[in-house]
Amino acid sequence: MSHFEHVPLPSTALPVDLDEAAHRCLVAGFDGATSVPDTLKQLIDRGLGGVLLFTRNVRDARQVRRLTDELRAIRPDLLVAIDNEGGGIGHLAGAGAPDVPGSYALGVADDPDLTARCADALAGHLATLGITASYAPVADLQHRPDNPIVRTRSFGADPALAARHLRAWITATEARSIASCAKHFPGHGGTVTDSHHGTAVDPRPYDELRTDLEPFRAAIAAGVPMLMSAHVVFPALDPNRPATLSRRILGDLLRHDLGFCGVLVSDALEMKAIADRYGEAAGARIALAAGADQVVVAVADLDVTLACRDAVLDALRTGVLAQERVEEAAGRVRRLAERYATPPGEVARWDAEAGLTAARRAVRGRGVPSAVRGAHVVDLFPAPHPALNWGGEDLLTEVRAVDPTATGTAVTGECADPDALVEGIVRRCGDAPLVVATCDAGLHPWQARLRDALSARRPDTLRLDTGLPEGGALCSYGRGRVNLRAVAEVLAGV
Repeated sequence: MSHFEHVPLPSTALPVDLDEAAHRCLVAGFDGATSVPDTLKQLIDRGLGGVLLFTRNVRDARQVRRLTDELRAIRPDLLVAIDNEGGGIGHLAGAGAPDVPGSYALGVADDPDLTARCADALAGHLATLGITASYAPVADLQHRPDNPIVRTRSFGADPALAARHLRAWITATEARSIASCAKHFPGHGGTVTDSHHGTAVDPRPYDELRTDLEPFRAAIAAGVPMLMSAHVVFPALDPNRPATLSRRILGDLLRHDLGFCGVLVSDALEMKAIADRYGEAAGARIALAAGADQVVVAVADLDVTLACRDAVLDALRTGVLAQERVEEAAGRVRRLAERYATPPGEVARWDAEAGLTAARRAVRGRGVPSAVRGAHVVDLFPAPHPALNWGGEDLLTEVRAVDPTATGTAVTGECADPDALVEGIVRRCGDAPLVVATCDAGLHPWQARLRDALSARRPDTLRLDTGLPEGGALCSYGRGRVNLRAVAEVLAGV
């Protein structure tokens, strides 16, 4: 049972048009891959603006297309969205998603045409599935080595580089009639807290924050139809509220100063930066009042969505939320749906090799032997983020695909007896070359301890980085399948 109790609304009904407008301002997640829950059907009937698919909704490509067709059969102008950034984050592995590297690797390769080809592949695949809104690309700049959430999802730290790749991504996605969404305005890269887990603050002065706006300016100039807000407090912009709930940031800065006229979508309201301090229902009401056009409730529990919906309707009924604000937001959502709700009838083929080509160009190395074959590969990486899908990629699988003589060990978290683990690895390795790969060891000290203990036993250990560079001989700049295949090829000398 949900901790949300759905309480029937007072009998004073809103006008039908206003009720429909309020529902347009909601995007709901749900559970189920083969049928649409009755509660969701009722929300769609009343005007729900969109649904957001996750891994829980995906079995295979045919099933996803049947599901999106069923959703649109209830109401044809329903937007069907998904997070589709590429790299190690993607919910469509089971549906045969094209393998492309994450954005940071695309920035390292720095070929906007190649970025466009990767974005085109992702968008073309979405079109075949009947998904026409993609909450990507990430426009955040990766400033801090201790940022826990942006990292290789970003194109990099250079605003000009990020801007040119955002333009390439958005233009290619638009050419497929898929709606892109640059996120997370005005930038999540200067924080040391993941807003999924708590209140994130970017303490920099306004002069420093201005550089983070450049990628968003470029996205707006490229015609991006959606932006997503960040659940981040920027004291230099608004000391009191995170961007998602701030009229100063969403209204004054984004609408007035940057001139964005498209649909502003909130990040998911159940993230703790909002849920713990305000609650999802109050967050929905405040976000819409501040200037958001759609609020996202990504959890599968539709009682949470109903609680958010009821808070909005009640605020309209009592005048706490202005009717004009909701009508303005709903109008933007309707225009978005007119352009993007219907999937293309025919989908042209995409470049299936673009992702691996980009990942190969991104690998950087120094002091790597010409070939390290028959190695024992130790792959250290953190457990997958609960809100970001992991497709099951691991380095050993990709190494063995190009060097069947390789062996290895994968470790996804701190173990109870690291000394025994090190002893076992050294014993299994024997005289073979030892390769130790870490991913964000600076954020996960257990990785650094294991790496250093292994290096102490085997001073000839070759170090790899599968996240941001941390001193290894090779770096893949990401853990997407093609990132790991590309670094495996260099390691094996193929």
